[in-house]
Amino acid sequence: MEYTKELVINLPREQVIALFNNEENLKKWQPGLQSMTLVSGEKGQVGAVSELVYKMRKRTLAMKETILEMNPPETLKFKYDANKVENWMTNTFIDNGDTTTWVTHNIFKCKGMIKLFAALSPGSFKKQTEKSMMDFKKFAENA
Repeated sequence: MEYTKELVINLPREQVIALFNNEENLKKWQPGLQSMTLVSGEKGQVGAVSELVYKMRKRTLAMKETILEMNPPETLKFKYDANKVENWMTNTFIDNGDTTTWVTHNIFKCKGMIKLFAALSPGSFKKQTEKSMMDFKKFAENA
């Protein structure tokens, strides 16, 4: 499954990138995030792998984040690996002067029952992306 979403944030691109790239801000806009631990590589650099742990209702979800490309302020690329789901995410930040357009392009590869769920309900993945983007927008504009 592959899709692109975009959102305008009412801040200049430099501010958006600074907020987005600050690991200390993650818990402020990613509900349920319990921890982020560097597993290998150099923090914030291409090739770095971190484990993110989320509390979602009554269960815990752990995923690995791999930084694929760091080309701020234009593009940031990541790969996320969770149980039977891989997500390649390209974030592009377009400078509009006083605002920034955040474009996120996602490619998901799923296995097992998750693959069936994704095929039957692709909108749930898109809605989660939209929610995450809106959570960041609200955080950034009120920071």
